[in-house]
Amino acid sequence: MRFQRLGEPGAEIPVLVDGDRRLDLRGITADIDGAFLESGGADRARAALEAGELPALEGAERMRVGAPIARPTAVLCIGQNYAAHAAESGDAPPSVPILFFKHPNTVVGPQDDVAIPPGAETVDWEVELGVVIGSRARYLGSEEEALAAIAGFVVSNDVSERDYQTKHSGGQWSKGKCAETFNPLGPELVTPDEVDVQSLRLWSRVNGEARQDSSTADMIFPVAEIVHHLSHYLVLEPGDLINTGTPQGVALSGRFPYLVAGDVMEIGIEGLGEQQQRLVPATI
Repeated sequence: MRFQRLGEPGAEIPVLVDGDRRLDLRGITADIDGAFLESGGADRARAALEAGELPALEGAERMRVGAPIARPTAVLCIGQNYAAHAAESGDAPPSVPILFFKHPNTVVGPQDDVAIPPGAETVDWEVELGVVIGSRARYLGSEEEALAAIAGFVVSNDVSERDYQTKHSGGQWSKGKCAETFNPLGPELVTPDEVDVQSLRLWSRVNGEARQDSSTADMIFPVAEIVHHLSHYLVLEPGDLINTGTPQGVALSGRFPYLVAGDVMEIGIEGLGEQQQRLVPATI
């Protein structure tokens, strides 16, 4: 199953993606959120689809594409989860998952502009596989239980300001991760049965030029291990988002220039879709 949210910010309409059709889910749920995911919403949507009970959303093709999940209660991020990216950052591969957080209000739609903070000069892109939690997960006993707690997967761009992350941080990374618009998400939430999550190609381009090109097979800590591990340190709630790390090919490597206003980022993951954002100055 594939889900989207279409419409202006704060007024998105939940839809089920069925080929070229966008089917209105408002008869089933007000939104694609934690409550929908936890209560078996995907199964209800599937049953309604099979029964022919979902109407097409008129004008869907003209609507803005929002983030495919409503604002999560938490955005958790795993750092340096691809060995080559750790190396280009100047660090050894981690022995345990590195955790940092983004503010949930960083999440925007996959085609929304990304705003450069005033004075920021080291803004960077990061294509990442996003994991959306579907049921409350605490002290999980196995990686199989971890996989069962996942509602689906999304394309996520963990936009970063590297000086804020490293020079202004005091040892933590989140200052460089939490500027408004710094987590474009989507276009779709894709349920686990649709993809082989540990063998997905992921890539990024800036102004049409290739940057990252890798596979989730190269993760140091795979998805099941990440969710199982985190559940022993915090309670994962339905609708929470986990960004699982980025491969090599970012500006931090020194091989590419940082982003400036007018640049265009494109990122994508096989089977999950593509994004495109333009960089703009933040308004004050």
